[in-house]
Amino acid sequence: MRTVFAIIMLLATLPAAAEERIALVIGNAQYAQVASLDNASNDAGLIAGRLRALDFDVTLLTDATEVDMKRAVAQFGRDLRAGGEDAVGLFYYAGHGVQSFGANYLVPVDASLTVAADLDLVGVEASTVLRQMASARNRTNIVILDACRNNPFDDIPDMDDNGLAEMKAPTGTFLSYATAPGAVALDGVSDNSPFTRALAETILEQDKPIEQVFKDVRVKVIAETGGAQTPWDTSSLTRDFVFLAGERLTPEEAAEERLWVSVQQTRDPIQYMLFLRSYPDGRYHEQARLALNAALADELDAGQEAPEPTSQAAPAPQPDVATPAGSEAEMMEIARASGAIADYQAYLDAYPEGVFAELVKIEIAAIRERQAKDPERPAEPRQQAAAPAPAPVPVDYDVFFDRPLEHGAAEIVGKTIMEVATSSPVFPPIEGLPEELWKEQSCSNCHQWTRADLCEQAKFYNREVAARSLQKEHPFGGSFKRNLKIWADGGCR
Repeated sequence: MRTVFAIIMLLATLPAAAEERIALVIGNAQYAQVASLDNASNDAGLIAGRLRALDFDVTLLTDATEVDMKRAVAQFGRDLRAGGEDAVGLFYYAGHGVQSFGANYLVPVDASLTVAADLDLVGVEASTVLRQMASARNRTNIVILDACRNNPFDDIPDMDDNGLAEMKAPTGTFLSYATAPGAVALDGVSDNSPFTRALAETILEQDKPIEQVFKDVRVKVIAETGGAQTPWDTSSLTRDFVFLAGERLTPEEAAEERLWVSVQQTRDPIQYMLFLRSYPDGRYHEQARLALNAALADELDAGQEAPEPTSQAAPAPQPDVATPAGSEAEMMEIARASGAIADYQAYLDAYPEGVFAELVKIEIAAIRERQAKDPERPAEPRQQAAAPAPAPVPVDYDVFFDRPLEHGAAEIVGKTIMEVATSSPVFPPIEGLPEELWKEQSCSNCHQWTRADLCEQAKFYNREVAARSLQKEHPFGGSFKRNLKIWADGGCR
């Protein structure tokens, strides 16, 4: 019961299929003149339930007579024709099925046969279903036959062939047999046949193409029957089909998802911070916040120094900066270790424009949200980071906001900081980011930079936590990061 409830809840959260889905399901078990089957009606009921959950309009017949079956097939054809070219038709049959003179017949429960020549008079030829589907001129049709369980007429001359014959699939049709042509399928020892049980499980797997669904069914049935039964299928489909589609994303959501995948690969706290700034209310906000914390902890724990420039000179006079790197990092680590709002707020009070200020505000909001949902939940302390690395030796040149850069890669020399920040990237902003999202694009497409924002960003490179970030690629190379760091060292003049 729990499994059924979980399936219902899963399906209830998914969008309905765009195309009209029409199904005819028949299960014949209680035969009047030939041996009855234990599971055919159960199988039909199971599949009908699954198809209804998958947004099919299902007609279910059990223990159907010849007249019942032929009327239902005719109505099925009318429904498909009314559904239009985008309609999906599905026919499922469980019960006795036989072949004679190369044709396949589905056996109604009232069938009485003494000579093979009368089979088309008392049975329903499988090709009748295909003709009804073809008349609808819809693009996708599916025929599933669990009808090869045994031959109830094997004592009649010319009726000694086992199983069903292979049929040609008209264009746009997927044909599935419970077992290989000419072979016999098992009725099963439980409430359902091995084939139908495997099918009922597999069609609930999200975003799985129909070809993969039936391949997986085949693997399951072979395993369950010890190789005694091998399901068979043939296809002439001309478009993709899935029974259960996952959530469909808007173009904006898809772009956010691609960017998030790329950001995750960097493990760069700066990239996480920029992602959060770009999508403050996005689908991956909480994941990005947690990833930012983890990446920041890695940076702090590593305690690595930034690489020293190749050209060094005597230390230049340092500006009077009121925020010592070590003190700020220590306060941040105290807050991270305690996980308490009071400690995060203490950091903000001391460093309202600090390099971690944006992250601290995000953390405070997240803690308050958790407390609102669960007031009894304790704070989440974190491990203490390693001691800060010593400050790097300063270089012998200054960087100013309004003056062209004199040092670094050729792509940035001769441009001001703002000109670089608003031009097109030379390298992907995030490693692995698809070219269509950055090549020949302006950085301002993602970030609306102001001088204050750039200064806040540059301050990050002025801290020991950014040591490894300085070694990573940037849209304009690591040399631009180092120029930003020097600019921040000079007070963002």
